[in-house]
Formats: sequence, C-alpha cells, structure tokens
Amino acid sequence: MRPRLFPTFLLLASLAFATAPAHAEKADRNKPMNIEADALRHDELKQTSVFTGRVVVTKGTIVLRGTRLDVRQDPDGFQYGTMIAESGKRAFFRQKRDTAPGMPDEFVEGEGEVIEYDGRADLVRLIRRAELRRYREATLTDEMAGALIVYNNTTDVFTVDGQKTAPAGSAAAAAPGSRVRAVLSPKESASAPAGAAPAPAGTAPALRRSNELGGGAK
Repeated sequence: MRPRLFPTFLLLASLAFATAPAHAEKADRNKPMNIEADALRHDELKQTSVFTGRVVVTKGTIVLRGTRLDVRQDPDGFQYGTMIAESGKRAFFRQKRDTAPGMPDEFVEGEGEVIEYDGRADLVRLIRRAELRRYREATLTDEMAGALIVYNNTTDVFTVDGQKTAPAGSAAAAAPGSRVRAVLSPKESASAPAGAAPAPAGTAPALRRSNELGGGAK
C-alpha cells in the first residue's frame, strides 16, 4: 500500500515520531569517530582537522560520506563535523534506530549538499537539497525534503524548513526557498499480528508546527 502523501507545508514543520516504537541509537554519541580519507591536515593547537577525498566517517551506527570533512573538538571534548559533498552531488548520512524487542530494525538516512554533526547538542543538520528517509528493514516508511532538515538524536524530533530561516552568514542561509514535502506511513503497532491489514491512511502520524530549528542553523 502506498504511504499517504500529505499536502505540502509552508515554512516550518516539526515531525516528532513520538508514537513510533523506535529511537535513535543513544550510545552513538559516546562512540569514537573513525575517519577514512585520501588526505588529512591537522592543527594540534586549534584542535582542528581537515579530511579530503572520498571521506567516510563511522561513529557507532552513524555513517557519513562526502568529499571534505572539517572536524574540531571543544575544550570539553565534544566533536563537531562538517561534511561537504562533491560539486553537484550530496553528502550522505545514515543511523540505526533503537527498536523494541521483536520489532523490525529501523534506519534513518539522509542527504544534503552539506551535513553538520554537533556532538554537544547531538544534532545532525542536512543543508541544501536536503532529504531524510526512515526505513523499516528495507521498506521505506517515511520521507521528507526541504532546504534544511535538523535531526535531534536525543529527542527524535525532525525539523524541516522549506525557507531561508537560518541566520545570515551560516551555511544554511544560502539554501534556496522551497516548500516542505513529506510522505508518512501509518504507525505499525507492536501488538498487531503478522500479516494484519495496514492501518487506514487517515491514521498516519500528525505533523505539528514549530517555531525553532532545535539547535540553530548548521
């Protein structure tokens, strides 16, 4: 059955999968960041590193791919990364979600010309031509697109912005204005018997408005 297509929305739409039986892998935040690239430039004094060429990052279940990664570490040890895609392409993000025992594995993945990871706030920001998708095993269940998508790993809130609402001078400020698009599937009940008929389209999770991006622009 094709997931229900919601009408497009102006400005901000905040998607909280509060009723879903899965959450982001909370342990990922404390895992080491492993990076592979063709070249590295490290500044020990500033605690910054620049990786270039076929960059692949893994941090627990988190995977990031792009052509350039700028990494810095603050005095408290929190890491921040900015992944930039090759010209004309988009960087890639993927993370496994915690699921209840007996429930199918779920994953969140997305793309954007720039992807930022904020270790202190535990946020991922997808900037420009941004898309975010949720999979149950190999089945696409939810999909959204906009100029800026912010994924809060702690609260499992997805904030999608279709307009130029980021502060001037930030990477997201250059994102072209557009409309938010979302496709959401009905929630799968943990108690539903295998092979049960899918819920009617009208029972899909509701969207709620938000006036914040949950952590600022990338």
